[in-house]
Amino acid sequence: MSDLNLLVVVASTRPGRTGLPVSQWFVDSAKAHGGFQVSVADLAEENLPLMDEPHHPRMANYQHDHTKRWAEKVAAADAFVFVIPEYNYGLSAPLKNAFDYLHNEWRYKAASVVSYGGVSAGTRSAVAVHGVTYALNVFMIAQAVNIPFVGNQIVDGKFDPTENTERASALMLDELAKVAAALKPLRG
Repeated sequence: MSDLNLLVVVASTRPGRTGLPVSQWFVDSAKAHGGFQVSVADLAEENLPLMDEPHHPRMANYQHDHTKRWAEKVAAADAFVFVIPEYNYGLSAPLKNAFDYLHNEWRYKAASVVSYGGVSAGTRSAVAVHGVTYALNVFMIAQAVNIPFVGNQIVDGKFDPTENTERASALMLDELAKVAAALKPLRG
């Protein structure tokens, strides 16, 4: 088993969200892959208030316990996969807020997305994530999982992936492990 830590971030907090069954499938897929120790941060459970820290995140002078807990989870990760919906051609407000709470904890780590939605499969949200993570020195890989018409693949509350989705997940996890391992010495 790998010593790389993957944090899967569930970015939707909406009641009845599709992101939960999609993320549950992906977490199982990532564990079966074997390239990472896998943990989950569900932003609905993290319950981060709208940014309420008085100091710039670069200073890491956190005043609130919720920020300290969030910083610990992000700092422990070598890589991230953001399971993201698309809201109005962009990323969810809870995800943007979660990014903005921290700075140094994100740096020099590999990341990708599992995006979902209708015809666009959440890809416009994925593009928005690239812009935010760029400023944090997170290295987004090109390989991703994009799920169009996701509602058609929810069966009895569970996500039922297609063969293409399964294949995309395996390819993304392979590349993510390579890049995460290459970046690890930069954080030393």
